[in-house]
Amino acid sequence: QVQLVESGGGLVQAGGSLRLSCAASGRTFSRISMGWFRQAPGKEREFVAAINWSSGYTIYADSVKGRFTISRDNAKNTVYLQMNSLKPEDTAVYYCAADPMNVLKKTGGLWDYWGQGTQVTVSS
Repeated sequence: QVQLVESGGGLVQAGGSLRLSCAASGRTFSRISMGWFRQAPGKEREFVAAINWSSGYTIYADSVKGRFTISRDNAKNTVYLQMNSLKPEDTAVYYCAADPMNVLKKTGGLWDYWGQGTQVTVSS
């Protein structure tokens, strides 16, 4: 089992930045791939970014590429999502996900563990 707790969400103006954190516990963090997903009101959950556990390889959704950066600190059992140049369309609940597989997946249903989510609101 893996427990995930997100933090760092909030209200920010368009063009601003936020850094989300996700603290993991319950399993060897250095052997877990981590991801971020988001869900806006009335929309399906969508993939944002992911990082594997072996090499730190990352993948991103096209909509956030160049603006968001995922990183991990294995010493702190934490994964981060640095979000820059935020847009109103980035408004959503952001969820942290974890999976023991080293292969990164953009399909949320293939990730084993989920956090409760943190709200990000970008005003225009």
